[in-house]
Amino acid sequence: MESVTLGKTGITVNKNGFGALPIQRISDEEAVHLLRKAYENGITFFDTARAYSDSEHKLGLAFQGMWDKVYVASKTAAVTPEDFWKDLQTSLTTLGRDYLDLYQFHNPSFCPRPGDGSGLYECMLEAKEQGKIRHIGITNHRLAVAEEAINSGLYETLQFPFSYLSAQQELDLVEKCRKTNMGFIAMKALSGGLINNSAAAYAYLAQFAHVLPIWGVQRESELDEFLSYVENPPALTEELEAVISHDRQELQGEFCRGCGYCMPCPAGIEINNCARMSLMIRRAPSAAQLTPEMQEKMLQIENCLHCGKCKSKCPYNLDTPALLERNLKDYKEILAGKAI
Repeated sequence: MESVTLGKTGITVNKNGFGALPIQRISDEEAVHLLRKAYENGITFFDTARAYSDSEHKLGLAFQGMWDKVYVASKTAAVTPEDFWKDLQTSLTTLGRDYLDLYQFHNPSFCPRPGDGSGLYECMLEAKEQGKIRHIGITNHRLAVAEEAINSGLYETLQFPFSYLSAQQELDLVEKCRKTNMGFIAMKALSGGLINNSAAAYAYLAQFAHVLPIWGVQRESELDEFLSYVENPPALTEELEAVISHDRQELQGEFCRGCGYCMPCPAGIEINNCARMSLMIRRAPSAAQLTPEMQEKMLQIENCLHCGKCKSKCPYNLDTPALLERNLKDYKEILAGKAI
């Protein structure tokens, strides 16, 4: 069973992390079953966040009385010390434990530092002194913030999107973390669902010995797929390399990753789904994308205010309004039977 150590934290776990965002969409009973099955099959790193509604609650139900056997990472999106302490205490109470193995700033627009006036990093240090957290990390979607976090030496881990669709800039981040002995946690290893060959995704990330992928799991079939790779990891064969090459040609470049940081939209557009519809409808069963409900959501694009708020908040610097318009045009052609 392959393992990975998260840099200077010393946290050594199976090279599969459990991304606990999707379990907020299922019942307590289903979630506990998935979490316990993951643990019983060797997965011991679980990533959640205060923002993931009842995800922490479900982790608490699954692992009460056995916290010494698993590692839990959570996150705060707080921008003030008051909210930092409120988030941390809520997370600990909801989980039913005294400390977090890793506490991360959740996609901040800047890299918190001591003396920057926000007081946030000082809160992390105090929480660590109090024994409420053991390690300090940061998550982001912005290259500039991620690079600053690495260069600062203040953080023990970086969580950043990384998959075989990543560009050279992301590869450089991964290498910088290796050189500085900083843990790298790969989120969106399936690129928000655009990558539909998990074996190819797994085999690609296996090349990076210091990277811990976290797989978002909602269904038992998804968990079973990744568990099967623990004992029988897929090799990066010519066949899988061909899959990766094909996907890169089709998907790399200006596409929406579905992170949702552009939301909410003043016009009520569900941007994180609508701006990637052209790709999703071709890479996933189309029936789910053609329902009356989804048609209504796509037509909402016609109400775009062109205010530019989504564009200004996109961590990938996409021209979101233009992307929405292209997706709506393509969608209408699909409905008319002129595409797919």
